[in-house]
Amino acid sequence: MSAENSPYFVAVIEFEGRIVATGTLLIEKKFVHQCGSVGHIEDVVVDADMRGRHLGQKIVNFLTSHARRASCYKVILDCNEKNVKFYENCGFYRKEIQMAKYFD
Repeated sequence: MSAENSPYFVAVIEFEGRIVATGTLLIEKKFVHQCGSVGHIEDVVVDADMRGRHLGQKIVNFLTSHARRASCYKVILDCNEKNVKFYENCGFYRKEIQMAKYFD
């Protein structure tokens, strides 16, 4: 994930020597939109003791800005129903339906 041309970008917030918030941006090349790029925000997590300090919003905004600087034509994410309001407050909106298939 740390390779120079890696499609992964990991953001962290550190407080008193420990990581208290993190999130990942995966940049995917698409065949559509003239081989444009899509940013996927994944794994946004804030330490339970640090919630309520807008750290998650800072991570999401930072990753969104990085996707824009990387010339992504959009940035998307999947979330649990309980987190919809949080992401709406970060400027995201519901679009389409997510499907999943898990393997044992």
